[in-house]
Amino acid sequence: MGVAIAIVVVVVGSVLFHLFSPWWWTPIATNWVFMDDMISLTFWITGVVYVAVLLFVAYCVFKFQYREGRIAAYEPENNKLEGWLTVLTSLGVAALLAPGLVVWFQFVNVPEEATEIEVVGQQWSWSYRLPGLDGKLGTADNRLISVDNTLGINPDDPNGQDDIIIDGDDLHFALGKPVKMLLRSVDVLHDYYVPEFRAKMDMVPGMITYFWIEPTRVGTFDVLCAELCGVGHGFMRGTVLIDSEEDYALWLSEQITFAQMLEQRDVKVASAVKP
Repeated sequence: MGVAIAIVVVVVGSVLFHLFSPWWWTPIATNWVFMDDMISLTFWITGVVYVAVLLFVAYCVFKFQYREGRIAAYEPENNKLEGWLTVLTSLGVAALLAPGLVVWFQFVNVPEEATEIEVVGQQWSWSYRLPGLDGKLGTADNRLISVDNTLGINPDDPNGQDDIIIDGDDLHFALGKPVKMLLRSVDVLHDYYVPEFRAKMDMVPGMITYFWIEPTRVGTFDVLCAELCGVGHGFMRGTVLIDSEEDYALWLSEQITFAQMLEQRDVKVASAVKP
């Protein structure tokens, strides 16, 4: 009896903890409300199964407890029970997988009008590259990374000359404009994660991964690395801001391009060698 009561208390406590828990999602700031819906559906499906299984265990513990003279029935096989369990398990797995597949299809199909922004992760900071007036990002290669070219942009690619460089600073988004985030790592595994975006993806050295978002409210949000990447992992943080279209245009006009960065480097070199 004591064990059965303890199991029921665990079930009731788990449900109450969820209903009254102060820990929940941060308010969403992009179009990915589908992520919240999918997680909620997954929770309720697994939660119902969790409650049902534990209550059944409590029932069995109480109903079939030891009594003197009682002999357990021997039933090595029950085809009917196995059939029902197979059908119910299959339906449960399908109910868990189907919403995820629907959301994943939306997650990897980027709108044609989306602007590309490159995110570069390295121990232990974030940098960004935005397309210039031509709307195209130039090519980049980690082998081209140097003190003067921290993102490894190809200086011989004309499409990269007007690319806007955000090196270790805050990133801004325009409200209501879809953005495709191209993710690149220059050293080890990282993961670009903004909790309010509900979108995240691993950054694998040698690969370009991506996700897309459409900002839905203005605000300032923290960037985290969600993949253990070394002793400075906990300090690999940043900030993104979602601006109105006017504020975003103003911020964008204040940034420097790759060509301007090279010019500044040349001026520094000339000043250093001048007698």
